[in-house]
Amino acid sequence: MNPVIAGPLYAVVPAAGVGSRMGAGIPKQYLSLAGQTLAEHTLNRLLAFAPIHKVVVAVSGDDPWWPTLSVSRHPRIQTVNGGDTRAASVRNGVAAVIEEGGEDAWVLVHDMARPLVRLSDIQLLLDHTGDRGAILALPVVDTIKQADASQYIKSTLDRECIWRALTPQLFPARGLLGALQGDLDGITDEASAMEKNGWQPALVAGHSDNIKVTVPDDLPLARFYLSRQRGDDNDEGGQW
Repeated sequence: MNPVIAGPLYAVVPAAGVGSRMGAGIPKQYLSLAGQTLAEHTLNRLLAFAPIHKVVVAVSGDDPWWPTLSVSRHPRIQTVNGGDTRAASVRNGVAAVIEEGGEDAWVLVHDMARPLVRLSDIQLLLDHTGDRGAILALPVVDTIKQADASQYIKSTLDRECIWRALTPQLFPARGLLGALQGDLDGITDEASAMEKNGWQPALVAGHSDNIKVTVPDDLPLARFYLSRQRGDDNDEGGQW
């Protein structure tokens, strides 16, 4: 492991949201993808990454689906109560990491709705992080327009400097917990919390199939990418 990461490595997965944009009637992490729920796909990938000591999952206290999944009882899964926002859920998860893993622990924060993350990309993230952390991301290839309040073009942005943030996002647990204290307004991912505290995390290019299932059209795309990954002998011998 990267010598920067001196303490144990944990994963934190916020999963207390309802995924209203899916319009499915159940939280999107419990939708089916190739015979398993999104949650099972995501967590089984994280559990398959040996350097992760434990995966901490933050779920709603009244979630009736989570206890029905066998993966929720895996010995390397720890469940904590989620919060009203993603940031609050992550904060609860990171606090649990520090309580068990100590002040030197590091955390990989990953979206439950990203079931296709490649183990090779997680390893790449660990290999290239510095002491200020790093995130998986993708350079933007489209021309990007900035709109005004009336949805007219205000300007064209320089795409050479623009990346799409993915997960996992990797940070020292103590630093991330500190960044998630107080006002969480406007915090949409862990990197944005760290940026508000003056950190400049590194950007590590991941694969484009690490999609986030957000709207109904994302599910067939996820099925397509999953089938491609399972037939890809160039990525961990077919194991994602």
